[in-house]
Amino acid sequence: MAEDLHLLYSSPEKVRGQHYDLVLNGVEIGGGSIRIHSPKLQTFVFEHILKMTPLETSRFSHLIDALSFGCPPHGGIALGFDRMMAILCETASIRDVIAFPKSTSGRDLVVGSPSELTEQQLGEYKIRVVEDTQT
Repeated sequence: MAEDLHLLYSSPEKVRGQHYDLVLNGVEIGGGSIRIHSPKLQTFVFEHILKMTPLETSRFSHLIDALSFGCPPHGGIALGFDRMMAILCETASIRDVIAFPKSTSGRDLVVGSPSELTEQQLGEYKIRVVEDTQT
């Protein structure tokens, strides 16, 4: 919240954000927020609030660069389509409707993903694997 910005220096834990949720029948099916659109503020948050190292903040230099060209206040929302479908289908769990079920290891047991690509698959898309020699 704009009126809380002065607290960033003394009590950053008291700064409020502009967040919102979309709720259907008492269940959150989406959420989002108004994003930081000031390059100075974003840099301050990276360096002083999140205490990111210069290497870590350098990974976001493209974001700071883009914000420096002028960015209006903007927001976004992430919808939980699987949660919405579970409500509409009156199921007890999103596991009953999730499009791509995953195991606790993050693998999709139905299609065996993720997996290695074959040379033929890489060739179809004109992709080649390049080894990183700098690590």
